[in-house]
Amino acid sequence: MVISTNDIKNGTVLNLDGQLWTVIWFQHHKPGKGNTVVRTKLKHVLSGKVVDKTFNSDVKIESAEVDRRDMQYLYQDGDAYVFMDETTYEQLPISSEVVGDAKDFMLENQTATVALHEGNPLYIDLPASVELEITYTEPGLQGDRSTGGTKPATLETGREIQVPLFITTGEKVKVDTRSGDYLGRISDK
Repeated sequence: MVISTNDIKNGTVLNLDGQLWTVIWFQHHKPGKGNTVVRTKLKHVLSGKVVDKTFNSDVKIESAEVDRRDMQYLYQDGDAYVFMDETTYEQLPISSEVVGDAKDFMLENQTATVALHEGNPLYIDLPASVELEITYTEPGLQGDRSTGGTKPATLETGREIQVPLFITTGEKVKVDTRSGDYLGRISDK
């Protein structure tokens, strides 16, 4: 599918020289002299490499058809993660290279968005934050509630993150899936 550079939006996937790139930022720029240009930050779909690229305004470029589907993560099978399409109930094994760091925040039966291009999985999109249980952390000391220090804690997925000193084993916490940062404690109320 061919689109104009004026139609570029965040999330658009472009096919440049046979390689797929996702637009993560764009800006239309009109210099004092000359033609309008579209500045972009592009992320390579497979490698994750980010580059800056500038296009002349109203130039035709090839866009890739990407099908984003909600799928339920079922289980890990060796080096693959098995997802089920929530509409067709078809199961799709996805390699650990494609799943990437998302595996650190996925629990069985959790829904994620899987991006497919010509039937091949490209990447996994998780919600911005997830709630996970702390399976181990050192006990805090009396008075730790007012200090700003942190300590390591292991999540139920096996990922280690930094949490405030007052967090204890067994508590549920909210974690940012993009950075792995602790966002807050989940109360059982």
